[in-house]
Amino acid sequence: MNRLKDTILYAVIPCYQEEDALPETINQLGAQFAKMEQAGVISPKSRMVFVDDGSKDQTWQMIRDAAQKDTRIEGIKLSRNVGHQNALLAGLMAVREDCDCCISVDADLQDDIEAIPEFVAAFEQGNDVVYGVRSCRKKDSVFKRTSAKAFYKLMKILGADVVENHADYRLMSRRALNALAEFSEVNLFLRGVVRLVGMPTATVTYARKQRQAGKSKYPLKKMLSFAFDGITSFSIRPIRLVWSLGMLVCFLAVLAAIYSLLAFWGGNSVSGWTSLMISIWFLGGVQLISVGVIGEYIGKIYKEVKRRPRYIIEERIRL
Repeated sequence: MNRLKDTILYAVIPCYQEEDALPETINQLGAQFAKMEQAGVISPKSRMVFVDDGSKDQTWQMIRDAAQKDTRIEGIKLSRNVGHQNALLAGLMAVREDCDCCISVDADLQDDIEAIPEFVAAFEQGNDVVYGVRSCRKKDSVFKRTSAKAFYKLMKILGADVVENHADYRLMSRRALNALAEFSEVNLFLRGVVRLVGMPTATVTYARKQRQAGKSKYPLKKMLSFAFDGITSFSIRPIRLVWSLGMLVCFLAVLAAIYSLLAFWGGNSVSGWTSLMISIWFLGGVQLISVGVIGEYIGKIYKEVKRRPRYIIEERIRL
């Protein structure tokens, strides 16, 4: 079913320490929105909402200044740094009643904003969720390309339904946003949660660009943490793998016991310090890994049971 034209589009842009990139981001997004308004792609009521995720630099002041100069710009300031996923969710939930659809864009503008009209066109054709999918990763380092492929493959093996080469560049209808609001989990992995919303979907491919300015806010440590959170938030297979590993070790222990008995009865037994130490270290490592994996799940249960707010909005600017 085709939707009516004059779509009210909101863009949500999470920002953390983005004072270097923000001026260019505001200029380019503003120009893109103006072009789409003139072409009749979106309504003049469309807005750009910048969410300050507890930045310590001049990010919030720059957002306030921009909002005072341009009525299309709104600002949301969170009380503290809660992470990209929660900051993005804060923006999506804040605007869901004001727009027909909302698109999430990173402040570094590596995601091609020239593709936004394609997202809107897919929405008007009846799709509630439109995923931005990278056409290639040539500009990424070899390590990043390899690790990204490994991540998506591992997620699929572990049973998590994610769109390959899709980050958080996506459009969601008001209906999809209201459905997303029903998910109250604290351990948030939006790339997986949005897939659980269901509803008609489409994809838009684009070429990822270089960062406009500033430094990446996702170093290796954060990338690994994000990947681990995604895996443990959407799959219990690691726990089952631990159980399987335990069974395998027990089976190998039985074989080793049989071998030792046969060697003893055959008079060929020799006390081996090396084999003893290897087995102790191996079993100790397996136990520690197992306890660590189970502990990660217990920790997530602990956070969910507390039901603490995922974010707190300190200030919102709307002119």
